[in-house]
Amino acid sequence: MQFKTIAATLALAVAAMPAMAQDVRGKQAGDIVLGAGIIGVFPRNAGSTTIGGTPHPSDTATPQLDLTYFLSPNFAVNVIAATTRHDVTVRGTAVGDVGLGRVWLLPPTVTLQYHPLPTSRFSPYVGAGVNYTVAYGEGGSRHPAVSSVDVQNAWGFALNAGVDYEITPNWLANVDVKRLWLSPDVRVSTALGPVRGQADLDPWIVGASVRYRF
Repeated sequence: MQFKTIAATLALAVAAMPAMAQDVRGKQAGDIVLGAGIIGVFPRNAGSTTIGGTPHPSDTATPQLDLTYFLSPNFAVNVIAATTRHDVTVRGTAVGDVGLGRVWLLPPTVTLQYHPLPTSRFSPYVGAGVNYTVAYGEGGSRHPAVSSVDVQNAWGFALNAGVDYEITPNWLANVDVKRLWLSPDVRVSTALGPVRGQADLDPWIVGASVRYRF
């Protein structure tokens, strides 16, 4: 999933909901906003293992839900919910490239956002928060010498920026970018003994969505 594909998804969503000529309602304290869209997740190829090499997790795309609650017109708390599948290979180890199969990640992220222009139709924001990533479903096609892979759950830090466009008083279009700092430990059982490593994922998460304000 490329950036231009995500942008095209947003354009189609906006086109499907024609804007109405009216005053801008803007963001208000107590607003609850539910969003649905698609995100692209682009991890970094970095980290280390006890047999050398660098982890290479695959990029992926997935649906996402998010919920935002406005504490005031300028400040809001946002929570995202999505799960992603990644194929992982460790390249350049002492025994060559080693496929570790797939892993699913569930990365709930909470950010506190600042909205400097809450009364504008184009309303940008920035935010910061925390992430806790749960790894599950390790499996799939692996190197013949690998018997099991265990990716540990991990805490991370998140930065966030985006913009809302008010289509109607209740409907919004959104583009959002997050950067997570995330480095889970990895334990691998092999025919030659245990291998430990750390995957410095630090993914960019780029998304487009349609939001409904209650």
